[in-house]
Amino acid sequence: MIGRIAGRIEVRGPDHVLIDVRGVGYIVFVSDRTLAGLPGPGEATALFTDLIVREDLLQLYGFSTLVEKEWFRLLMSVQGVGAKAALAILGALGADGVSRAIALGDWNAIKAAKGIGPKTGQRVVNELKDKAPMVMAMAGQSAAGADPLIEDAPAHAGAAPGARAPAPAPQAAAQSEALSALANLGYAPGEAASAVATALNASPELDTPGLIRAALKLLAPRG
Repeated sequence: MIGRIAGRIEVRGPDHVLIDVRGVGYIVFVSDRTLAGLPGPGEATALFTDLIVREDLLQLYGFSTLVEKEWFRLLMSVQGVGAKAALAILGALGADGVSRAIALGDWNAIKAAKGIGPKTGQRVVNELKDKAPMVMAMAGQSAAGADPLIEDAPAHAGAAPGARAPAPAPQAAAQSEALSALANLGYAPGEAASAVATALNASPELDTPGLIRAALKLLAPRG
């Protein structure tokens, strides 16, 4: 299994890049969002990868973060969602956007991706809602101790030695810590994830204490 590739971009296509790794070129398919964040030809880069093996085909898919890769694999576990559809959803929403949409049960956000209809959007939310807290927590762990993706990428002309992938959003750590705190208070993972996602949608700048307070307000019984 090829889990990560680091090298120099030779070609950028509409849905893929060709990465030269010590003289061997790998075609890696990526989402629109990931492609937009990659450097130009001749520059160093690295991607987490997932290799899909079929009878007549081997295709490599690339992701800027492990969270994006995890959502790709989970999305593909839903009936009717193949690799192309999973990349379309990630390209439209990003990994954090997918986490929030599924935690909130917002299938309209999912169906906004190219080629995704209402029934598929609903199926994605229904089948993966219980997985959202796990992936949201994973995002926080990545933010707290992320390894640099491409510090050991081969140095080539035009490639900056020691180049690093963009740092994860700081909200990811607060999100993970808030989920953990709510779990310790006895809230179910699904309702905790929904409350955290709602609070972040309303106020993306919240730190951990503020996020916990906002989520608790949403979870408080109304009467």
